[in-house]
Amino acid sequence: MRVRFRSILLIVGFVAAIAMPASAQAAPPWAPAATAAIHPGVMTFTDGAQCTSNFVFYDGSNNVYIGQAAHCAGTGGSTETNGCDSGSLPLGTKVEVDGASQLGTLVYSSWLTMQSDGETNANTCQYNDFALVRLDPADYGKVNPSVPVWGGPVSVGATTAMGDEVYSYGNSSLRSGISQLSPKAGYSLGTSAGGWTHNVYTVTPGIPGDSGSAFLSADGAALGTLSTVAIAPFPASNGVGDLGHELAYLQAHGSIGGVQLALGKPFAGGLGGLLP
Repeated sequence: MRVRFRSILLIVGFVAAIAMPASAQAAPPWAPAATAAIHPGVMTFTDGAQCTSNFVFYDGSNNVYIGQAAHCAGTGGSTETNGCDSGSLPLGTKVEVDGASQLGTLVYSSWLTMQSDGETNANTCQYNDFALVRLDPADYGKVNPSVPVWGGPVSVGATTAMGDEVYSYGNSSLRSGISQLSPKAGYSLGTSAGGWTHNVYTVTPGIPGDSGSAFLSADGAALGTLSTVAIAPFPASNGVGDLGHELAYLQAHGSIGGVQLALGKPFAGGLGGLLP
């Protein structure tokens, strides 16, 4: 059984191959990584639901986006993980982004897109869990795309086999601001569902509020986004939606054209003593 695990701050406790554009656009000038207020791993708040952002994106129209899980805008219970029949807030919903002076705007949701298009593929419905929040231009100068601690991403899309190293950065407020608990490293249990998902074990495991956070592969590629916590068949493992599949779906079905992953500083995975 799989459950999604955004954190609802209005209650006590918590509920538990990309097709790139033909011509790549130049990346915007980013803020220095050491001082940027907005970066992968900052918290997002959508109608009271707390999640962790994943990667930074941009397009040829000078828009800058930060990614989160589609289920962060979900209106149903924590066991509603099928994006083809789960409720969601509409596009245009305002999203608070830590570090930003202005509210962002939900402009893409894989859930809403699949429902609009009548998607029927079971793996796609179950594991396509990705959304984009467009930042206000007033905040573009505060953005850097590097993942804290680890660096990267250095490219988009990766696959994993049993035992491959993975890296993440979760920033749930349930960690009470203890930054040493935010970087996570672990191992993949392999890719499944036609490449749509990766089951992973990390130290520490993802917790409510980490939902949507970025995962990097062993070589620093943008592997995917944290979507679910699994009760079976691998208890306490996390389900990571494959970013290559999610972005390819956006390119084929979404209304936003030319969205590209923003690359970060050099990758430093394996450092910091989090892996044996």
